Amino acid sequence: MFIQTETTPNPATLKFLPGETVMSAGTADFPAAEGAGNSPLAQRLFAVPGVTGVFLGHDFVTVTKTDAAVWDQIKPSVLGAIMEHYQSGQPAIVETTAADDGHTPHSGPDSEIVDQIKELLDTRVRPAVAQDGGDITFHGFDRGVVYLHMKGACAGCPSSTLTLKMGIENLLRHYIPEVTEVRPVA
Repeated sequence: MFIQTETTPNPATLKFLPGETVMSAGTADFPAAEGAGNSPLAQRLFAVPGVTGVFLGHDFVTVTKTDAAVWDQIKPSVLGAIMEHYQSGQPAIVETTAADDGHTPHSGPDSEIVDQIKELLDTRVRPAVAQDGGDITFHGFDRGVVYLHMKGACAGCPSSTLTLKMGIENLLRHYIPEVTEVRPVA
């Protein structure tokens, strides 16, 4: 197995491409080891000293490290953990519920606008941020403000504010006049 790596705009995060499907549907975000109980792959990665976050996409794994850790030192252990996982035959995640689109459900008077926002996120934004090892999902819409949740390499990325304001906000405002601003949520 040959695992490729790619840098991301976030210097604390690397994208690993195992050449196989990681998640057949959706994504999984593990910003801390405590939440990785249903993912054998994430558990293996959190066992590597210096790993603080794991994000699973369709065909990639994004790993976030501590500021003190050095990629040249922990990268071989991360690669080893990914190889061990695939050799074990275990799934990346043990599905406990049906997969969803990652977006927070919304109902009410703005549901038509929210559907348009989700459609634009799914077709224009999410594929682009997945190339950088992350994901962005809808969290809410209130009085013209769209709230988005940033995951994987996007979470904590120095360029994430620029991506939100100059990229996503401009895109949504162009297609949906009711959108006035985009803000991140933790």
